[in-house]
Amino acid sequence: MKRHSHLQIVAQNHFREHSSLYAFVIVLFLMGVIFGAVIVNSLSFTQKEDLFYYLSHFFTQVAEGKISSSYDMFIQSVMHNIKYTGIIWILGVSIIGLPIILILLFLKGMVVGFTVGFLVNQMGWDGFGMAFVSILPQNIIIVPVFIFITTLSLALSIKMIRRVFLKQIREPLKPVIFKYVFSFVLCMLFLVGAGAIEAYFSPVVMKTIMSILNS
Repeated sequence: MKRHSHLQIVAQNHFREHSSLYAFVIVLFLMGVIFGAVIVNSLSFTQKEDLFYYLSHFFTQVAEGKISSSYDMFIQSVMHNIKYTGIIWILGVSIIGLPIILILLFLKGMVVGFTVGFLVNQMGWDGFGMAFVSILPQNIIIVPVFIFITTLSLALSIKMIRRVFLKQIREPLKPVIFKYVFSFVLCMLFLVGAGAIEAYFSPVVMKTIMSILNS
């Protein structure tokens, strides 16, 4: 009970300390999502047709069970997400990494927005349903992890800038770096869970939805 309350206090202090950064990160991510959805409308008819052809081919493979093995999909998903968050995490240690972190954040949101927007644009409510079962389940975990690690990276990058250029921070770096490393390890565990959902849960639900749509 005491341990639970201690963790709760640590979490509350963390969010209180970084509330403005979290707000900024979430708004920038949502801007990326909106921008990605808007880009769909700027595609030419031919570009939409080409993309939809490949998308339809993928859905057909899912329905017929011809996609990669669940284990391969799991490894690919976990490695991709860990690499992406890992780059952001490493950039947080560097002084010049701050603008790149913001760009990667915006791009992540743009990819999500474009994917959902394209499915809805081409398939209407059926596309919304496909986006709901193929994108949402794993991103319920991935997006919060991404926002969390981005906020930590920005906070550390700002601390490094203040320490080097403004001489404002005298806090020892060792405990800060230790917490930073621990946070990334914790994020990796969550990303493994998200990878399991994407590889073992989403394809099954997608296959069910496809069979319903094709019936």
